[in-house]
Amino acid sequence: MMNHFKLIIITLLVAFGNHGIVHAQSKREQDPKYVALRDTMVRAFNNDDSIHFYAALNNFESYLLERNDLHGYYTQRCNEIIFLMNRQEIFEAYKLARKLISELQERQLDSEMYMAVNMMGHINNYCGNKEAAKNNFREVIARLEKQGYYESMPPIYMNIVNVSLDDDPEEAMKLLDKARDIAVKYSPERVFDIDTRKTLTYFADDKLDLFKQGYEAYVEGVKEGKSSVHGRLLEAYYQASIGNTEKAVELARQLGDDGHEAITMIYKKAGLWEKAYNSLNDLLVANDSVINVVLNNSMQGLQDDMALYESEREAARAKMIGLTVIIVLLIMLVVALFYIVNSRRRHTAQLTSAYQHALESDKMKRAFIRNVSHQIRTPLNIVSGFSQLFTDTDMQLSTEERRMHAEMIAKNTQLITSLVDEILELSENESTTSIDKNDVVQVSSLLQTLQTENSEGLSEKIEIKIDCGVDEDYAFRSNASVLKRVLNILIENAKKYTVAGSITLSAQQEDHQLVLSVTDTGVGISETDAERIFERFVKLDDFKEGLGLGLSLCRVLVKHLGGSVSLDTTYHNGARFVITLPNT
Repeated sequence: MMNHFKLIIITLLVAFGNHGIVHAQSKREQDPKYVALRDTMVRAFNNDDSIHFYAALNNFESYLLERNDLHGYYTQRCNEIIFLMNRQEIFEAYKLARKLISELQERQLDSEMYMAVNMMGHINNYCGNKEAAKNNFREVIARLEKQGYYESMPPIYMNIVNVSLDDDPEEAMKLLDKARDIAVKYSPERVFDIDTRKTLTYFADDKLDLFKQGYEAYVEGVKEGKSSVHGRLLEAYYQASIGNTEKAVELARQLGDDGHEAITMIYKKAGLWEKAYNSLNDLLVANDSVINVVLNNSMQGLQDDMALYESEREAARAKMIGLTVIIVLLIMLVVALFYIVNSRRRHTAQLTSAYQHALESDKMKRAFIRNVSHQIRTPLNIVSGFSQLFTDTDMQLSTEERRMHAEMIAKNTQLITSLVDEILELSENESTTSIDKNDVVQVSSLLQTLQTENSEGLSEKIEIKIDCGVDEDYAFRSNASVLKRVLNILIENAKKYTVAGSITLSAQQEDHQLVLSVTDTGVGISETDAERIFERFVKLDDFKEGLGLGLSLCRVLVKHLGGSVSLDTTYHNGARFVITLPNT
């Protein structure tokens, strides 16, 4: 994630930083002082030399202000934010971006606002807020179009593609086409790079005919003197497509840390599963090291801010200490759970089955780490960062901004709490041997209550229906709260995977049993996954929110009620979960 993020930032530097220079080249390139200041700043940026970078940046900004070159000046302000983002100092980058937005608003420089909004897009994307990031980038495109900066719009479309590719590949391909159409008309030099990027997606999607056509076009372009930042990766994929696996891997390794994911895909498509497995481990090690750097930098930033505020903000200091303790405890909990899951999934068997089990365990581990990293660490960073804004005397926040920040803190705190509650609830119920089942549960009333509660805030495209096949006054003895919890888990699961259609709550009496079911018209579940989905930490879609514990908890609770829950494999228009309970 981090290396890919740096590529975006470097592209952004070219698109915006050099954009200002291009407009000024006709006048500035003749000025030796301008060239010397610019080159000194770029050299320090590329070398990640913070001491010389800030000194060179201040000199360059002063030069631009003396000549009233506001576009060039604010471009360098954005380069400072980019520098911080490349160093994983996201909170500092966020503060500078907010300060830049306020300054542009105060000076009514609407023509330069797109730069600051673009910075916020990358910051939101880094923090996992993809929808906010896409909205930021769309606003940038609208502002560029308003100012007539059409030649700079294709890179921003590419930013949206990078955010949308995993969640909505179809939308990403449409955006690539749109970026190309604009580039053809206003910035033809970008067309070749866009076509090269699109060709890479053909290889990943196994569209080899389109991939080979794209590669041939790329080769012709290179002969004409064209180049693309994606060229080396495209060459590696081409070698893989014609069966030269080792040559492809050699080319991918030249990409450094960015090549791990490509190497894994190359081995996978070649059917070399053991090498693919080893490459995945290398990728995990690289990602873990980057995550540790970011986490350490964030913790160091928190400690520095706490030291600054300690004398004036005693109450804020106490809150920050408490938050730090919570972070440490949650990290310890995550590590403990990780080792518990890993140890329980180790088995001895024949070499082939052992290898397959190792692959499955590794997939579970990566999903768990990714989910926890996204579901717990990201909300914690957001809560921490926004909490500091309230104590920063330099940040002048409006009432609306304070309200929005407070809502963000409350939302992410609730998310962390619900995730921890889910883990603790599963652990508690696994250790419980029996529960009280003396409540009188009226089935019709229960289904109506669930319909009302779950319809609130639901998309207009989804309707919750009731199909009650028992009498309105039909009742039986069970544990009302546990049964309601089970049905809510299944309904929430249906809501996650249903974009449009219906969710139906049903009740039928068969022999001496009560059969309850939750049926949706969503993406459905294959028969091969019918039992695996009830295992802990299993998620068929790694991009959905949650830790993969809901269905496992559901089965434990139904077992305590004396019944069973399973997936109806005969239903193919979505997913149907069936609960069978004794009728007493």
